Amino acid sequence: MDGMLSQDEINALLTGMDAPADDGDTGMEDTSASGGLEPDESLLTEYEKDAVGEVANISMGSSATTLFSIVNRKVDISTPTVTLAVWKNVLDEYEKPCVFIQIKYTQGLDGSNILVLKEHDVKVITDLMMGGDGSNTDGELGELHLSAISEAMNEMMGSSATSLSTMLGKMIDISPPEASLIDLTAFKSGGDIAAFLEGTFVKIAFRMQIDDLVDSSIMQLYPIDFAKEIYDTFINNQGGDSPAAPAPAPAPAPAPAPQQAAPQMDMSQMGMPQMAPQMDMSQMGMPQMGMPQMQMMPQMGMPQMQMMPQMQMPPNMNIQPVQFQNFSNDFNPMQSQENIELIKDVPLEVTVELGRTTKSISDILDFAPGTIIELDKIAGEPIDVLVNGKFVAKGEVVVIEESFGIRVTEIIK
Repeated sequence: MDGMLSQDEINALLTGMDAPADDGDTGMEDTSASGGLEPDESLLTEYEKDAVGEVANISMGSSATTLFSIVNRKVDISTPTVTLAVWKNVLDEYEKPCVFIQIKYTQGLDGSNILVLKEHDVKVITDLMMGGDGSNTDGELGELHLSAISEAMNEMMGSSATSLSTMLGKMIDISPPEASLIDLTAFKSGGDIAAFLEGTFVKIAFRMQIDDLVDSSIMQLYPIDFAKEIYDTFINNQGGDSPAAPAPAPAPAPAPAPQQAAPQMDMSQMGMPQMAPQMDMSQMGMPQMGMPQMQMMPQMGMPQMQMMPQMQMPPNMNIQPVQFQNFSNDFNPMQSQENIELIKDVPLEVTVELGRTTKSISDILDFAPGTIIELDKIAGEPIDVLVNGKFVAKGEVVVIEESFGIRVTEIIK
């Protein structure tokens, strides 16, 4: 009948529903390829996360200072947030193409990590490095951008390695970073980029601000083993072990039994006058300085004379105000001449500067034999003479036999 299914077709459909679904046919996500939908939180303790965050905070702080010197703009990097993540978490946060910068440690630490930057942030940083104002972010990210950001990361992570060396107490060095433009949507598994991205890894998130040009997040990805190595090195350098659970408070010690007070002796029975416990010398008209202090012996109850050292002024000390020799305004030319004679044979570097100009990195990369560079000097204008970098005179170019020379025309005072 039209529109009706036969019994054989119905049986075939029921059989198909009972059969296991094929992930390749249904398009369902294979969680084994990405290490599961959720990270394994048992791989790293809270103490280890705190130690890794502290190390990352100090290293990225020094990196921010270096980036400031590179782009000449105010750079702020927030306190890091350390979490465990899987590849799916990275896909959710970075959907567009981004730049993966792989940093390998060659000394002090065994392992590598990946720094992830957004494409727009890389364009802003490289434009600032080339002398721009950070607004030239049009066009695609090319080899020039990747080369420039690799050089910036090399200096930043180099200063970070120096900070880690001081913090961890041993020499740490890195290899030159490698930057790549990655389209995350083209990878179903992070293992295709780096082996440790196959399962659970450590994600350290920062907020980076560069003036009003950049306000976004960057992150570092650590292997679990590398994070544990940082934690162990950090703890060992601090001279302690891993924090343990607090021990129960000890039971309070029993109060000491009161000691029996020594019997007081009546001095009048011994034929000695009884002395007061405390003697006020001022009431007796005697100065207190230099007098012996009375101290009772706990065993005998007898007074003991004990001399205490006192600060006393030595007798007959002659104290006078200091007198300084008056400075004279008289100038001795002979003395000055002798001092100059001592340094007359010191060599100085004399430089003749024809002119200067400013070029961007892209212009310098285009230099070739035959390139003409225009200077800021007009033809016929006096040129500058510098001694050890200090402007001292002006002059004109002359030819002495087969060499160039300079005729001084003006001395700068």
